[in-house]
Amino acid sequence: MKKNFLLTLAITGFCLSASAQKVKFTEYDLPNGLHVILHEDKTAPVVAVSVMYHVGSKDEDPQRTGFAHFFEHLLFEGSDNLKRGEFMKTVSSNGGENNANTSQDRTFYYEVFPSNQLELGLWLESERMLHPKIDEVGVKTQNEVVKEEKRLRIDNAPYGKFTEKIFSHLFDGHPYRWQPIGSMEHLDAAKLAEFIAFFKKYYVPNNAVLSIAGDLDIEKTKALIAKYFTEVPKGAPVVKTVYELKPLSKQIIDTAYDANIQIPAIFAAYRVPGMKSRDSKVLQMISTILSGGASSRLSTKMVDEKKTALQVAAFNYSLEDYGAYITLALPNNNTPLNDLLKDIDAEVSRLQTDLISESELQKLQNQFENSYVSANSKMIGLAENLADGYTFHDKDTNNINEELEKVRSITREEIREVARKYLNKDQRVVLYYLPKK
Repeated sequence: MKKNFLLTLAITGFCLSASAQKVKFTEYDLPNGLHVILHEDKTAPVVAVSVMYHVGSKDEDPQRTGFAHFFEHLLFEGSDNLKRGEFMKTVSSNGGENNANTSQDRTFYYEVFPSNQLELGLWLESERMLHPKIDEVGVKTQNEVVKEEKRLRIDNAPYGKFTEKIFSHLFDGHPYRWQPIGSMEHLDAAKLAEFIAFFKKYYVPNNAVLSIAGDLDIEKTKALIAKYFTEVPKGAPVVKTVYELKPLSKQIIDTAYDANIQIPAIFAAYRVPGMKSRDSKVLQMISTILSGGASSRLSTKMVDEKKTALQVAAFNYSLEDYGAYITLALPNNNTPLNDLLKDIDAEVSRLQTDLISESELQKLQNQFENSYVSANSKMIGLAENLADGYTFHDKDTNNINEELEKVRSITREEIREVARKYLNKDQRVVLYYLPKK
């Protein structure tokens, strides 16, 4: 009787938790096409202001790669009303923080301020959108910044080029084949007019989402948004190119050499569906089964029991058009790389053959719920997830409230079928990543 009572309490608590996590939001469009999402949360006097532009490295000319990432930097140069170098100083001097990041599919800018500085955040983002400073001085300055970033994060970073090598094979025929940081030679060769044209094409209100979350008043915020963004002119419609890749039909084997490493690595990568697909969510769950924590299957087998691997991982690199499901291992005690690959393949084969247990499925669902709560615990995370839903899930901002239900509906049989469908040896790239002598 006591067990049943405790179980009832646990279930009730879970349902209440799920209900409490529902994110309320207000959304609408300005006449210039800017989509606005507002989430009010009075728990702390903080507000996050963000703009997501639906432009990434996949929108670039193959002879001018790196433009989207370059603009991540260039649009901090200032504006007609903000002196060069004053953007970040203005944020920090008013108690805020700011940053930006670029992927293959979008560019995301944000500020987090005390809530009494909401208007400042809106003004800054409207300045970035309306009349940023794009000139020869800024281009030259940021060119050097990007080159230094590439040296630090890719050229001189251990294992820094594995995605570049894998993606060149996995996405041959698609812009995903190059990395967001792009080519320094392309950036050096580009003229100022090309940068201006790229801005006018993609950094327009009708290709952006303004997402704000935190301690705000909805109606007052709407008035401020109208004040600062209505004058931004609408751009020409942004038409996305649709790329259809032929399925991989045989295993591709390649080798890369890296002077920054002493320990080799083995990678196996599979092309999988993009982030909108339900199968993409299933693949995330498969990643957690294989390498989500110390008790995961690969870690238990290869790191703890056999002690053949120093590190082992599996993850779903989810993008808009396609994704890359990547497994990797670093050897311990000079274990041959092929032995590591066999052990990983054996665990994948096990998933393709046997159903996971009911307790494993429950553990997975709990892990995903914890991850969901954690991702939305900060206002900037919430603002980004709201913008993601609109940008990448067919303008469904409410996707943020549907994620958990999708996870709870995934079955053990579905996990097995997705593993069978995508994680096959004749559909992958195997990369031997070796020290360069």
